[in-house]
Amino acid sequence: MTTNAENPEQADQPEVPIVTDATSDAPVPAADASPESQASGEDAAPAAPTPAATTPAAPPAERSKLAMAPLVGMLAVGALIGGVAGGGVVAAVLATDAPTLSAVPSTPTSITVNDPDDATLVTAVVAKAMPAVVTLSVAGGGASGNGSGVILSSDGYVLTNNHVATLEGATNNPSIRVTLSDGRIFNAELVGSDPIADLAVVKLDEADDLPVIEFADSDAINVGDQTVVIGAPLGLAGSVSNGIVSALNRSITVRSSEVPDAAAPQQPDSGGENGTDAPFDFWNFSDPGNGDSEATPTEPQPVASTTVSLPVIQTDAAINPGNSGGALLDADGRLIGIVVAIASAGGSGAQSGSIGVGFSIPSNYAQRIATELIESGTASHGLLGASVTDALNDPASTVTGALIDSLLPDGAAQAAGLRAGDIITEFNGVPITDSVDLTAQVRVLPAGATTTLTYVRDGDVFEVEVTLGELP
Repeated sequence: MTTNAENPEQADQPEVPIVTDATSDAPVPAADASPESQASGEDAAPAAPTPAATTPAAPPAERSKLAMAPLVGMLAVGALIGGVAGGGVVAAVLATDAPTLSAVPSTPTSITVNDPDDATLVTAVVAKAMPAVVTLSVAGGGASGNGSGVILSSDGYVLTNNHVATLEGATNNPSIRVTLSDGRIFNAELVGSDPIADLAVVKLDEADDLPVIEFADSDAINVGDQTVVIGAPLGLAGSVSNGIVSALNRSITVRSSEVPDAAAPQQPDSGGENGTDAPFDFWNFSDPGNGDSEATPTEPQPVASTTVSLPVIQTDAAINPGNSGGALLDADGRLIGIVVAIASAGGSGAQSGSIGVGFSIPSNYAQRIATELIESGTASHGLLGASVTDALNDPASTVTGALIDSLLPDGAAQAAGLRAGDIITEFNGVPITDSVDLTAQVRVLPAGATTTLTYVRDGDVFEVEVTLGELP
């Protein structure tokens, strides 16, 4: 299976466990599993003092309503916003030995705007984006479950998480049904999956003229920006929550959801850069006794032992099982992230609801991966060719960063003149605080990309250009 180079040994990682919020219960047709199938940073000048205002400033709630007026203005009084809210259900005909879960909504209900003049910003965001958010029901490899996704194109390409489309690595030949917010149901096929980014693309059969999600520039968002999440937590399709951007350039480590291939050779640099202990983990599909509501396995499933490091946007918007693959949106209803995981206060692998610490894959990264998956079925990732650890754990280190332990012969790091003992503090313009940060940011770039990194050697700071290799 694809390994995660540049990943450190994980013993010293933060103790907050991460679990995916992935799939929740839903009935799905059975499928045979294949054994082979992972703003500007400028400060605005302060406004000049003004005389006593003749018109008082609008209170915060009113300003929020005014901000979304252009969107709500498109709605007629009493108009209905298309979407499902987990009300209607449909029976599914299943084989007697197929895994069964609770029903998925199939008939549309509506979010009603009774008074557009008093609607909120969140209402406007939902009005714009809800039609392009879908619910996926997946079966295969002895497991089944459901998650969320966003529509990329009018002819039916949908982006979701790899751990949703493959049931956390249980199958590379899933049976997929996709429910739109208007109640229509489509069969879908897996186009391509990328366990390194935990993203996958599926294609709806015989679809056309579908609503499409609008992408925002995730590099332009700020901490404190408003966020809205739309997805299917616990199978409740069309659910909405909101919050703010809690942190940017966060990195987490999760177990790889690549479908194991026993015939695949071990990667040459699987040690050092590729730790196998992940303090941040997906909910375990392979243990029927763990109380997992995301999927119902009918037989033991293979569990990948490698890990992947993901760059994420942290938000306090409520995220729960089933939101995985769904939309993290900005105040204009544009996609800024694909929901991927939540923190759990109950320990790694424990079933948990939202504690206000959720994570999404930035839209710029997701858009690159989705484009490559549609074009070729696979996606590429950069390889620095360095075994790294956390500088914080080295008593001799005076700065935080990723400490180079060793170099891969003829690798990108060696070619750039880096040495063991160097501490990488910035990569591609992003601050690096530890080895997981470095791994995640290296993977964001495609193979062959050229960028700059900053490192500290013997107390002196240097900047060097590096051309990345390709992750096997």
